[in-house]
Amino acid sequence: MHIFQLVGIGLTATVLATILRQHSPQFATLISIFAGAVLLWMVVHSLTGVVQELRGMATDAKISQTFLTTVLKIIGIAYIVEFAAQVARDAGESALGGRIELAGKVGIVVLALPIFTDVVQTIVHLLP
Repeated sequence: MHIFQLVGIGLTATVLATILRQHSPQFATLISIFAGAVLLWMVVHSLTGVVQELRGMATDAKISQTFLTTVLKIIGIAYIVEFAAQVARDAGESALGGRIELAGKVGIVVLALPIFTDVVQTIVHLLP
């Protein structure tokens, strides 16, 4: 992934959306969404090597793969929710953006609950 490609796509989409917003706001929103999706795909695609490295490190450290998978899912939810909320705000739907963020936070709590439970059980077993 080249940062210049990402910045180039982002700036090009910004200029196009700004020009089109005066004449055709719906197309400006579509360009913004499309460019955001392309940028998100490029970033996610470039992270596959990082995820593989993290899995290897977790295996070497004898950390449960389910723990690592859960943490990666939580990180993914956070980024996807932020992206979706920003798209909603760009479209003029601030309230919807807030609700998307709330749904993401609830999803994160649901995913994190088993980890929290394991940590509490470990602490309880360590106490005399």
